[in-house]
Amino acid sequence: MKSKEVNMDLYYMDSGQDKMDKMDEKIKRKKAKEREKRIRQNKQKDKEEMFDFDTETVIQMTNKNKIKQEEEKRKKASRDERRRKKRNRKIKFVLKSIFFIGIIAGGITFAMTSPIFNVEKIDVVNNSQVSDETIISLSELKLQENIFKYRKLDVIRKIEENPYIENAKVHRKIPNKIEIDIEERVPRYSVDFMGKYAYINTQGYLLEISDDSRGLPIIQGIVTKEDQIVPNNRLCNEDLEKLEDVIKIMSVAKENDLDTKVTSIDISDKNEYSIYLDEEKKRVHLGDNSNLNNKMLYVVAIIEQEKGKEGDIYANGDLNNKFQIYFREKVQI
Repeated sequence: MKSKEVNMDLYYMDSGQDKMDKMDEKIKRKKAKEREKRIRQNKQKDKEEMFDFDTETVIQMTNKNKIKQEEEKRKKASRDERRRKKRNRKIKFVLKSIFFIGIIAGGITFAMTSPIFNVEKIDVVNNSQVSDETIISLSELKLQENIFKYRKLDVIRKIEENPYIENAKVHRKIPNKIEIDIEERVPRYSVDFMGKYAYINTQGYLLEISDDSRGLPIIQGIVTKEDQIVPNNRLCNEDLEKLEDVIKIMSVAKENDLDTKVTSIDISDKNEYSIYLDEEKKRVHLGDNSNLNNKMLYVVAIIEQEKGKEGDIYANGDLNNKFQIYFREKVQI
């Protein structure tokens, strides 16, 4: 009997344990289902979030593309507008150019054919060495010819072929007058040349060859070659250097009222310049171009002291080394 009770207790104990085990198994299955549900829900949520992210990205990219397209459209429209304006400006410029060219062409045609612009008078101004007639002849301008027919440079070139004319300017006085403005070279010295005289200005330009010295101071002893002594040429460089000394000598002589009395100047030797005063019948030996002012003062004093006597004044020594200027009267034979 006792053994049977024990077995019953064991049965009930086994039965309770089975129930407990079944309950635990049920709880585990429930938890597993809940976990699977949560996993499914999380996956769904991730899918939804990913879908939302992709959708937003697509929307943003779509908006950017739209903005970019709109910007490109605006730029294209702006470029098209600029091109249109540029094309319109070109068309306007061409039309204006054609219009003005037509006006100019018509004006030129009128100016070249209308008798209003025929030359009625030619004036020459500021000339004294060359006559009006000579200058007009050189210019080849003609009365009753159209004032626009000639080129100024051609006319000037022809006029300046005359050695006396240094510069020429030509002015049209619309409608029918022409003015020729002349700047002349003035002869200041005459060069002794093969029994004749070649006139030169202070720049050494040869202006004319004549039998008469015209009362100009005669320069003797030049070294310029004979075949170079022609109008419109210049003296050689050596003579031009000496000419500078001649100008200094004459300037100092003028300061002492002797320039008008100088008949000739010998430049054969730059260290032995001499001038001849025909009125005083005296030759002044100046030496080089040093101390010209002091030398000329002594010369003036000697001329006054030896008035009427023919001879030579020697001022060709070094005044800084106690040289005394003196006069030697010519011995009459």
